[in-house]
Amino acid sequence: MHMENFADIGRVEAIQSLFKGTGFKPFAGAGFEPSARGSVVNAARMFTEGVDFDLVYFPLKHLGYKCVTAVTGELLAALATPRSLAVRIAVSAKLDLPQVRELWQGVVTAAKEHGYSSLDLDLLPSRNGLLVSLSAAGELPKLTASRRPAPQSKDLLCLSGSVGGAYFGIRVLDREKKALAPDTPVAGQDGTAIATPSPTLERYRMMVGSYLKPEISPYVVPQMIEDEMVPSAGVLVDRGLADAVKRIARATGLGAKVYADRIPFEGQSFDLGKALDVDPISAAMNGGEDYRLLFTIPILKAEQFRRDFQTFEIIGHLALPEAGTSLVSPDGLEHPLRAQGWPDESV
Repeated sequence: MHMENFADIGRVEAIQSLFKGTGFKPFAGAGFEPSARGSVVNAARMFTEGVDFDLVYFPLKHLGYKCVTAVTGELLAALATPRSLAVRIAVSAKLDLPQVRELWQGVVTAAKEHGYSSLDLDLLPSRNGLLVSLSAAGELPKLTASRRPAPQSKDLLCLSGSVGGAYFGIRVLDREKKALAPDTPVAGQDGTAIATPSPTLERYRMMVGSYLKPEISPYVVPQMIEDEMVPSAGVLVDRGLADAVKRIARATGLGAKVYADRIPFEGQSFDLGKALDVDPISAAMNGGEDYRLLFTIPILKAEQFRRDFQTFEIIGHLALPEAGTSLVSPDGLEHPLRAQGWPDESV
């Protein structure tokens, strides 16, 4: 079977072939003009091989999907509707066009899921492995922006899903990688082993999936706008919950308290945490890459929020500035938050 390669067909034809059947137009540009009733919100991300992902166990389609999820999450945290997405892929010699097409399929799947109206792509050479750079733009309705309340102490910290699972997922994958020969693929497109299924990967499928293919609902922001449930602040949880809470505190000028017994975890977090000798709370606070939305909701809207947004968990609240940021243990003790970006026994 003849394998397509970039030397044979060239950059322009390669890009055109990647766009076939996607519903998007190549070389159309990724900019957009907001309506008179909206303003532009921008977000950018970059993923580099060997730092942000390992191709030994990262399926390319999942990688493309995850890259778009990450940059889109920044727009959604700002209550912006995704409009345009520009992707730059630096390709090393070890990847051929079919592999890049696999990556691109993940990008297109996520772009369609989140309703992007325009998608742009450029391909570049790389001497140091695969690199994916994304720039996204969304539209924030001026009416929604005008309805954003001023942050106040006692505003509720509301989290869109469980945290810590992505960190456990990468620990499982790293452990499986070490058990195999170098460069042997660990995971297939469904997150399980390609050859003989690994009992560990099968058992912790949800954890592995949290890392390889995190998902954010595209319906949360439209529902918030429709219900006039406008948060006083919002961030994407992508470097651990502690980092996200501290960013909320900086943005609002207030303190914040997170209650350990209110943090949602994947079902097997404590079982796997014991096996890996990692505290699940530490993984949640500092593990990163969960890609959850964290909003602050006025306490007077707590009842409506609980009724209309049942996938969210209320994990704490804003506090007076002098309170700082802290994790409150079940016994009532308050531990100042540190956001070092990786799990540690203290938080």
